[in-house]
Amino acid sequence: MPKPLLLPFDPVDRARRSWRRRWRHDDSMAAATSVMRVQQLLIARYDEALRPHRLTFARYEALVLLTFSREGRLPLSKIGERLMVHPTSVTNIVQRLEQAGLVERTPNPLDGRGTLAGITDAGRSVVEAATEAITALDFGLEALDADEREQLFTLLRKVRVHAGDFADFADVDELADVEG
Repeated sequence: MPKPLLLPFDPVDRARRSWRRRWRHDDSMAAATSVMRVQQLLIARYDEALRPHRLTFARYEALVLLTFSREGRLPLSKIGERLMVHPTSVTNIVQRLEQAGLVERTPNPLDGRGTLAGITDAGRSVVEAATEAITALDFGLEALDADEREQLFTLLRKVRVHAGDFADFADVDELADVEG
């Protein structure tokens, strides 16, 4: 994948200045737009790092989620809930992983209409190798030192709590398992 041409200007800053001339809250717009722009840049880097493993970041996330689950398998509905993706997207992700031999689908014995996705031994091997690739690029955050990464996490966590992403029981999180 060829690297994109570098823009001769900061597009977020340019949008911020235009926004400021027309509306207020340019600081909020600039921060939100920066988050979205960084997310796009990071996903592109992740997908590039994961390409040799025949994964996209979305498929990698699903494999990691299954790896962290107690039994190595989860209902498709739980995968969608945890990854915050539409059921159709979960089905597509799991189908692609199944075609690659990285997961297998089985009927959910607790829900006659539901399906479980379980990680295979091949999936476990791929997720280990893919994780090495992602961590080798420091999740794309090598421009920040450890303190800055922690600060970024803390600030964005406040936004997630305020948006209702999860109940903020700080110490309970450490006790909860992926399936909990």
